[in-house]
Amino acid sequence: MKKKLNDKISSLIQFIKFGLVGISNTIITAIVIWLLLKTLGASNLVANIGGYAAGLINSFIWNRKWTFESKEKVNKTVFKFMLTFVFSYLLQLGVLYLLLNHLLIDTYWCHLLAMAVYTAANFILNKYYTFKTGKK
Repeated sequence: MKKKLNDKISSLIQFIKFGLVGISNTIITAIVIWLLLKTLGASNLVANIGGYAAGLINSFIWNRKWTFESKEKVNKTVFKFMLTFVFSYLLQLGVLYLLLNHLLIDTYWCHLLAMAVYTAANFILNKYYTFKTGKK
């Protein structure tokens, strides 16, 4: 009973850390996009790719070291991390498509709901697949 409670508390702490890393990713992505657009005159496509790449790198580093405290080698986890991102993103797009085509609510709410699905899927996959901090 006590172990289950400790596991739940540990998972909650990891989820909070995951959320904080996500906030930092958003800030970094936005700053890099702004810098590339406004100071270097990059195209929207280049700025977007650069911003998201910076956010993903930040996410990998902080989630690996701080959120999940992974001890696995970087080369073993980086591929899993990218695969997890792609899967979560495609799942989010699929959910967004379904919501936009089957719910009679504002499209922005559909995006927010799809983002929640992305966040949950990405956290679970990173916890139990990429960084394997779940039950052994």
